[in-house]
Amino acid sequence: MSENAIELQSVEKHYRGFTALGGVDLTIERGEMLALLGHNGAGKTTLMKILLGLTRVSAGRVRVLEQPPATSGAVALRAHIGFLPENVVFAGGMTGREILHMFARLKGQPRASADSLLERVGLAGAADGPVRTYSKGMRQRLGLAQALIGSPRLLLLDEPTTGLDPTLRQAFYAILADMQHEGTTILISSHVLTELETRTDRIAIMNRGKLAACNTLDGLYREAGLPVRVRVEVDGADTAARVAQGPECVLTHSDRRVELAIAPADKLATIRRLSQMEDHRIRDLQVFTPSLDAVYDHFGSVRSTSV
Repeated sequence: MSENAIELQSVEKHYRGFTALGGVDLTIERGEMLALLGHNGAGKTTLMKILLGLTRVSAGRVRVLEQPPATSGAVALRAHIGFLPENVVFAGGMTGREILHMFARLKGQPRASADSLLERVGLAGAADGPVRTYSKGMRQRLGLAQALIGSPRLLLLDEPTTGLDPTLRQAFYAILADMQHEGTTILISSHVLTELETRTDRIAIMNRGKLAACNTLDGLYREAGLPVRVRVEVDGADTAARVAQGPECVLTHSDRRVELAIAPADKLATIRRLSQMEDHRIRDLQVFTPSLDAVYDHFGSVRSTSV
């Protein structure tokens, strides 16, 4: 058995002269949670469609759970995949319970499994109400419930927390953590970058049909080479002047505060230099690593020329 749940090798997709994907190489290990980021038109949706078997590649090789997803023999494969699209649409006249029972029947799962999922996503109290009365967040939770039917080995989630308040988002990611603990592989596409920083194993950034970067967050920091900011609170102008005399780039300088920009490799040297200033008082020192937003802007902005 392969250790990878998803394998893409030199994948291309062309539409009448337009290149949606231009040679993507990506592997996702079993049990891994990977975030897929990119601007509108970067190729994320096309990639999702390929993994679901909804469209074929123009060139390259794709394997999902060790099988090609866009063949006649992939029907059994789809029973092991859960998918939550960005815009969830259900028949408004049906109840939430009826909808989950229908999806359970399509996946060959018992109705009781659908009922337990309604409880898991917090919809047990509204399960017998028509979906047309559901809020956006409730429909999104119903969509997550249908994606979880059958304990899928692979979850593909497109903007899954749209419409969820902060409490429900926490509950949503708790469910994902449980699924990952059980061995489910999760690919999640989202524009809410702050949600992903501490919750995913790796982050893949698409840019104009190509994979601009794929690494852990720390790895992306190193690849981007973005400066670390060090904010130093001091006791007066003399100390501030001495702090600012170092080799680092000075961003701001006042009698009480100096802010420096340093290369990641120079961070420890700067901290050592400041800690050795025994004759001058430093009241506080704060280190700010680049945010995921800054890393994304570096690799994935439509203005980027890195791909």
